[in-house]
Formats: sequence, structure tokens, C-alpha cells
Amino acid sequence: MPLKLSLKPGEKFVVNGAVIQNGDRRGVLLLQNKASVLREKDIMQPHEASTPARRIYFPVMMMYLDPSDVSEPYEDFVMRMTEFMSAIRNPEILKECISCSKDVMAGQYYKALSRCRTIMGYEEECLGYVDQGVSANSKADRESA
Repeated sequence: MPLKLSLKPGEKFVVNGAVIQNGDRRGVLLLQNKASVLREKDIMQPHEASTPARRIYFPVMMMYLDPSDVSEPYEDFVMRMTEFMSAIRNPEILKECISCSKDVMAGQYYKALSRCRTIMGYEEECLGYVDQGVSANSKADRESA
């Protein structure tokens, strides 16, 4: 069964390592055989791997895009996943991390990317407050306590 991609005008995507951009109209692309495909929204640039979970996603993405050269990204993945798993206690996310690791070891990189997105969602949920910063009244709140 072919993979059908519905593309927005100007949308970029990667097929087997080649960056392709859709023209100025909506388009549909049918891939008739197996290929490594990532949409623009799923492509992470190196500078965007700025959190522990994103540092797990990035090497998995690199392995998916170039399965012929996985040694360096695999080592990075193992190190990052080990660090992440030693820091979290949520049993559901630990289970997701284990499943992600199994997918990577089996060469199921696209499936592992999906699991990485779940892990990144958990991280964003836990750390979402960090972006909000400290309130201006926090010093006064501490002094009055």
C-alpha cells in the first residue's frame, strides 16, 4: 500500500535524505515503496535539541534518515536515554523509554520517533512552568511567609 502525503504549499519534507519542497499549491505525493520520509514539522535541527528528551529524539531522527551510518547517533542515543531514564520516576514514561530503546535496537526508527514524541510531550508537561519564569512578587511572597 503506498504512502500518501498531502502537502501544503511550500511545505518541506525529507525522502531518503533528500530535502524536497512542495510548490506554491497544495499537492499529493504517493510513495510506492519503502522510504524514509519526514515532514518539516518532524525535522529537528541540531540547535533545537536543547532538552534531555529532544537530545534523545535527535539521534533517532538521524538514524532514521541515514540507516547506513548509525554508529555515532546510536552511541549518542544510548548515552542520552540512559541519562534520561536515571532521572525520571514516572513508570509509564519509563516503559515508553524501554519500548523506544527496543525499537531502536530493532532498527524500527520511525516507531522510535513516535515514542520520542510521547517522551517529549511528558517533558514539556513537567517543565512547562520553567518558561513562565519567576513572578515579580516571588521575593515579597517569600519574605511574608
